[in-house]
Amino acid sequence: MRRTDRLFELIQILRDGRLHRGKDLAERLEISLRTLYRDMDTLIASGIPVEGERGLGYMMTAPITLPPLNLTLTELEALHLGLAVVTKAADPELQRAAKTLSDKVDAVLPEDRAAPATGWGFAVYPFAEAARGFVHMAPLRAAIRSRRKVDITYAAPDEPETRRRVRPLQMEYWGRVWTLTSWCELRNDFRVFRVDRIRTLDVSFETFEEEPGKTLGDYLAQMD
Repeated sequence: MRRTDRLFELIQILRDGRLHRGKDLAERLEISLRTLYRDMDTLIASGIPVEGERGLGYMMTAPITLPPLNLTLTELEALHLGLAVVTKAADPELQRAAKTLSDKVDAVLPEDRAAPATGWGFAVYPFAEAARGFVHMAPLRAAIRSRRKVDITYAAPDEPETRRRVRPLQMEYWGRVWTLTSWCELRNDFRVFRVDRIRTLDVSFETFEEEPGKTLGDYLAQMD
């Protein structure tokens, strides 16, 4: 498993707000305890709201959002798409401007969420990697609003691509990386997909109604 994938998996595990021992996390990810400690140091240095220390355990202390800016998901999408484009530009001045804009976003976070010099979440995932998923953002938003099922081809780490039909429920932002929370009809369970790992996406004409056990509320209750 690539390091960026491990970091994403760690965030998914820690988002339940519970205390997790380093040993248990390392066994779950099938890595050494030393590697786990390095990964946790990276998450903490990147501004992810995680507290803990070696020998005791780790836990996430706050949801990963940008509440003081009052940005909508669409506005966040536009912001990061723009930064992704600018950081690939040949003009060094524009590249510096993208960096200072990232710093300004960090500066307006609440005091207990202030990012270190490495930037809030920006040290974890490169823009080029996250930008691959932007093409799917608009159709996913539309499918969530209209409650239409979508067919995706998904490339999970170290696994062959799978074709799935899912009920899209919610998109979330994790510091450059966007995820889709959904009900997966292939697995008959909730699944969270990294949007940048969706290779193809087709919005079907089939709609879905809320069913007990398959709603966003059920998923959030399960996480609690």
